[in-house]
Amino acid sequence: MTESRHARHSARVTERRRRPPARSAGGSPLVRSSTPGRDQRHSGGSHAVHGSDLPEALRSAAREARRRMDAVSAAVYLVDEDQGALCLALADGSAPSFFTLPGRMPLDMPSATVRAWATGEAAVLTDPDPGPAGPDRDHVLPYPYVALSVPVATDERRFGALTVLRVEAAGAFEPAEMGILEDVGRQLAHILARLVEDGVRVVAGPMPMLVPAGAGVDTSVCTPGWGVRDVPGSAGTSMMFPLRRLAELLNRATTMEDVVAAAQYCVMSSLRADALVLVSAREGRLWVLGHCGDSTELARRIHGAGVDGRTPVAAAFHGRALYLTGDGPPLVGEASAGVPRTEVYVPLRGEGQFVDLPLAGQNRVVAVCALAFSGHRPFPSEERVLLGMMAGLLGAAVERVELSAEQREAAQLLQRLLLPARLPDLPRLVTTARYRPADVTSEVGGDWYDVFRNAVERAVLVVGDVEGHAVESAAVMGQVRTAMAAYACEGHRPAAMIDRTARVLAELGTALTVTCCVVALDTLDGTAEVALAGHPAPLVRRPDGRIEALDAPANVPLGVPMAQPYEAREHLLESGSTVMLYTNGLVSSRSASPETCARDLLGSTDVTSSSHLEDLADRIVSEIVTPQQRRDDAAMLLARYEGAGHGDEPKAAGLHIQRRDLRGVRTARAFVHDKLGAWGLQDMTDVVELAASEIVTNALIHAGSDVDVRLRAFEDRLRLEVRDSATNPPIPSPLSLTEEEAPEAEHGRGMLIVEALAGEWTSYPNGQGKTVALNLVIPQE
Repeated sequence: MTESRHARHSARVTERRRRPPARSAGGSPLVRSSTPGRDQRHSGGSHAVHGSDLPEALRSAAREARRRMDAVSAAVYLVDEDQGALCLALADGSAPSFFTLPGRMPLDMPSATVRAWATGEAAVLTDPDPGPAGPDRDHVLPYPYVALSVPVATDERRFGALTVLRVEAAGAFEPAEMGILEDVGRQLAHILARLVEDGVRVVAGPMPMLVPAGAGVDTSVCTPGWGVRDVPGSAGTSMMFPLRRLAELLNRATTMEDVVAAAQYCVMSSLRADALVLVSAREGRLWVLGHCGDSTELARRIHGAGVDGRTPVAAAFHGRALYLTGDGPPLVGEASAGVPRTEVYVPLRGEGQFVDLPLAGQNRVVAVCALAFSGHRPFPSEERVLLGMMAGLLGAAVERVELSAEQREAAQLLQRLLLPARLPDLPRLVTTARYRPADVTSEVGGDWYDVFRNAVERAVLVVGDVEGHAVESAAVMGQVRTAMAAYACEGHRPAAMIDRTARVLAELGTALTVTCCVVALDTLDGTAEVALAGHPAPLVRRPDGRIEALDAPANVPLGVPMAQPYEAREHLLESGSTVMLYTNGLVSSRSASPETCARDLLGSTDVTSSSHLEDLADRIVSEIVTPQQRRDDAAMLLARYEGAGHGDEPKAAGLHIQRRDLRGVRTARAFVHDKLGAWGLQDMTDVVELAASEIVTNALIHAGSDVDVRLRAFEDRLRLEVRDSATNPPIPSPLSLTEEEAPEAEHGRGMLIVEALAGEWTSYPNGQGKTVALNLVIPQE
């Protein structure tokens, strides 16, 4: 490794001895003449820095420094003693390089600019703002520049520093070049001293002055494929558009899909890449966050791979940007700062060019952006600068979105744990529930539902909503649920349940209010007693399709003082009626009343299809699409009253299996065998046993939770339901469909067996996780 490469890799500051200024007969400092050799292009005599005011003086010095040093850009930093920092006053050169220069450098920052100002000597650094390298990652050099800084100081005063950036491919700065820049810095210092004598304040403005390179700029800065050809400055200015557009889109991004969409438009499209994949690393493996373009094959090979594998993506998590050629194995790093060319990586796909950018968050690499290009293409320095700046924006966005997702997931998990684990089985009452958290907040909501069985033939249905979205809302919801459960199990009627719970809430001392709806149903005669506490009345869909409200006195919410006792009202339900209890989050709308929206949702399907209660619940929830409706969490409870004394009365049974029960699958098979035998459905035993064992096995292994099995026999069909606490559907990931491409995709194969047996099965979320259900036709003799 050469001395210059070693300096770039370790980012150590190389100090050079300051040369005494050459002076004219009058004592004024002069710029040194160019020395023979490498700096012959700078020859032509002395070049005085001049300017009648501060901006002109700074611009003249920066322009002279950039021209004579053959630099991409030159910048003047002025010290601000009050802020304790060096502030960027003016930069001249290529537009992309401007944005790699820190606008403000604390006086203890380990940069060449600060070192030059502090020591009064020239300093070299391979990056203007490297940042410390952590113990678990390599030194990150996001921009392909080396920096040379010299002090701007006289014997009496230190004004700041003059810094130039040059592409690292040009090699290290030679002593003669350092002398040239030192002379420019001294001339600028003397001009600034005279301005101070004339009463001019030599300080940086609130924002730096940026001067794009004009005529005479080095043509190497005009990156091919950008801007108008042969127009100086056009390429660099054009490259700023996708960068600024990316910043705008990422500022509004709230999901990983938003981040991928922004990267597709601003990164993949602007660089003419064929594919883009965002990858994170968790628990020792790589996981695809999102992908776009012709990326399916690449995403499949990355997803689930080991983070310690010798792949470019895994290596990029050490903080190294890789530019690789993919024309057959092995892949070798090319033109990548800080990456040895002897490093060998395992190929991920066929021919082409690959770029793997580490996306750094606050203190670590949070993700990698993998880009694939068809054929070979160079990456000039300006494009590498652009990619480095884009990587910084993407890293901050990914970290923010992932943190928000983690907070939302934690809030939803807490909410699910506060909801009932399962609904009780009632012979003449089929129930199902849905809970949908708000999409625009990571806070915990206060909506809930409950079903209690307080007698052999009596059920109590409850839906409620606690004010606000905060931990306190969830805590109050848990307390109210507990109180109502106790009063329901004691056999109290709905109005008494609400009245007693209101007293409990008053004793808790919370300022939050609670609305709720309680329906007590006698399944023998269909009598339904309804009590409300400032909550929308439940709706009933009659067997003939009519939709009515089960009206009751509105009363006031819990937590609001009420002198009169709560009142209730009775209604009569016919066999085949469907009751819907809901919270406001389900029906929020600015164009119609909540009851009108609820009626539309309940009437969105015909009478025949509504006999499948789970399908009806899915259709209702799927109608919630407006942004206003997603701003609040929502709970819905559906109950279908089957009546009593009819020949088609359904038969129901349930089984609860503890998590990690090694005999749980055997117990489920025995449960199915016994119930079907008792119901006279022995011919279906083998098929249902096999389906139940596959679904229960999948739930016990992958959900890691308790499992509930429910069997329900109707006149023409048998329904099997298995509930667990995992929200992911039990199907293989679309990124891993074959054993050859992803041997880790073992899970989900049992569902292929279920699909072959049943033909019709569904998976849908409930308050605690998901329910997998299948319907089997009962053979008719």
